Amino acid sequence: MLKAAFAEGRLDQAEYNDRMGSAYNARTYGELVALTADLPAGPLPVAMLPGWQQAWQAPQVQRNNSMAAAALGLGLLEIFSMGITAVPAIICGHIAISQIRRSGEQGRGMAVTALVLGYLALAIGVLAVFVIAAKS
Repeated sequence: MLKAAFAEGRLDQAEYNDRMGSAYNARTYGELVALTADLPAGPLPVAMLPGWQQAWQAPQVQRNNSMAAAALGLGLLEIFSMGITAVPAIICGHIAISQIRRSGEQGRGMAVTALVLGYLALAIGVLAVFVIAAKS
């Protein structure tokens, strides 16, 4: 609490050092409460922060849709599974795109790539079946 008050400008360096020294020497919770009794329990409201602190706040990071990542993984596994994961990649890709549309998450490119790989493997598989059937 003392550190937060110092960071917010509620305590100057000398006051902070004095209170921290007293906090390290405190033997009871009552002594600690006395050191922070005049400080508010929480941080300053955002509107009261100085401009340089507001500009320094970390930007929100958008996360990727996990279904899109799974779809891409399944799409890439088609190479090693001889197309067995094509249908699951297509299903997961469509689910991911609908989730992304609703939630605003990122990962649309992964989902579209998985769909392209899935449909391509499916088309190659169907073509192979026709070629084999035609030769028989």
